[in-house]
Amino acid sequence: MDENKQWQKLTAEFLGTAFLVFIGVGSVPATLIVNGKAPFTMADLGFISLAFGTVVIATVYVFGYIGGNHINPAVTLGLAVTGKFPWREVPGYLLAQLLGAIVGAVTIVGVLGPKASEVGLGVASYGPTVPIYQAFIAEFVGTFILVFTVFGVIHRKAAPGFAGLVIGLVVFAAIIPVAPTTGASINPARTTGPMLVQQLLGGTVHWEQWPVYVIAELAAGIAAGLFFGLISKTSADTTTLTEALTEEKAR
Repeated sequence: MDENKQWQKLTAEFLGTAFLVFIGVGSVPATLIVNGKAPFTMADLGFISLAFGTVVIATVYVFGYIGGNHINPAVTLGLAVTGKFPWREVPGYLLAQLLGAIVGAVTIVGVLGPKASEVGLGVASYGPTVPIYQAFIAEFVGTFILVFTVFGVIHRKAAPGFAGLVIGLVVFAAIIPVAPTTGASINPARTTGPMLVQQLLGGTVHWEQWPVYVIAELAAGIAAGLFFGLISKTSADTTTLTEALTEEKAR
């Protein structure tokens, strides 16, 4: 058998999410620290988006063949709802992702020092002038595009070998229009981990915003998976799914 053991898959999810948070989220306080009192610019947003996109590309190719490199509960839930991932593995994946996000956020402080927390630790939030519905729509749309893309590149008809590059680029692209509204978390683990660490460090955390992010992101993951299946499914997919379920029952 060439399949990895469950603990290996969970470790890959843990590390992949930790890498994502340390490099992607960590790029936010790093930028603010380096800038000092200088204004935040479009160039800064571009480099932060590039950090996120780059680490996603890397983790897909490093961890993808071990456990799938979901590193995002919205992806895991979308795959489970559409029958592409076993429900029995969902709790372990979600826990690994959350723990990875927490460790990634702690590592940001370990590398950048207390100043990282002082400038917000990259916690995703939206300002008082942004209505809840706008924040919800922003996170829903950003997450939907990401998860929809994931489903597209893992489809049996997709061009092989480009999944990591495509997913990383869509993360880079999606952050740019969504970040001005919500910070473009588009990932419940990325949302939650830094918030918990920032709270423990005594920083300001708007917990009333947490449900807006997480509900929008998880709903988008499910919607993206179902909608992609609706427009892509053929009779061959039905046959393949039936055969897979038969094999699963035989085990």
